[in-house]
Amino acid sequence: MGKPGMRVVWQMVSLLAIFFAIPAWGSGAERVVPILLYHRFGPVVRDTMTVRTMVFAAQMEYLRSHGYRIVPLKEVVAYIRGVGPPPPPHSVVITADDGHQSVYTDMFPLVQHYHIPVTLFIYPSAISRASYALTWDELRIMRDSGLVDIQSHTYWHPNFKTEKKRLAPQAYEKFVAMQLEKSRAKLDQELGIKVDMLAWPFGIYDEELIKSAVAAGYIAACTMVRAPAGPSDNVMALPRYLITDQDTGKTLGRLLTTDSR
Repeated sequence: MGKPGMRVVWQMVSLLAIFFAIPAWGSGAERVVPILLYHRFGPVVRDTMTVRTMVFAAQMEYLRSHGYRIVPLKEVVAYIRGVGPPPPPHSVVITADDGHQSVYTDMFPLVQHYHIPVTLFIYPSAISRASYALTWDELRIMRDSGLVDIQSHTYWHPNFKTEKKRLAPQAYEKFVAMQLEKSRAKLDQELGIKVDMLAWPFGIYDEELIKSAVAAGYIAACTMVRAPAGPSDNVMALPRYLITDQDTGKTLGRLLTTDSR
């Protein structure tokens, strides 16, 4: 087709986009996406970070029955970085931090049942060592499912505020670099994966930590600020909603309405 014909096609596409109010990639229209944060699961609530397995199943059923689409975190990050298209309307991202055993025993079967993508943020020092933690074999099984993306939560989940007070400046700088770099190296060594995203332990970050994370090879990082994520956010400090056992039905629905623009 010659150039005049192509101009006609693009004019028609533009008119259709205006008519149906379809935001074009790069047009300046902003789409925000709730990123949900989980930690552990089980039959009963043992602490504020535990979501009962039956409640998680009900939450996934709510998302499906109300027309929400669970998308990979990487797709949302690409959009926010300006290197990927906007996610579909009513998109939601699911993440889980730390690497507790219940992610494999309770969450993963439901991930398979609903065939949904999730991102796990892992601190490798606990894997196959702590009694509460996942094993490397379990992580490999989840990786091989094609549904689970595994990323970094530093090497042993430090409190950077505490460490900054405790250590001399040079020692603190080395400590931060170790936490960021050793986590990536260990995950790559054990799982053969590309690790370029980070969840800040306890949601703690500052400009100095962001610079260190970028230098260590991370392209995005998540916090625990309760807000939807979009292009106006710093990609190294993306907000997430900490989900509790109480976030069901209308409560979950009110949280998710923030992605409607």
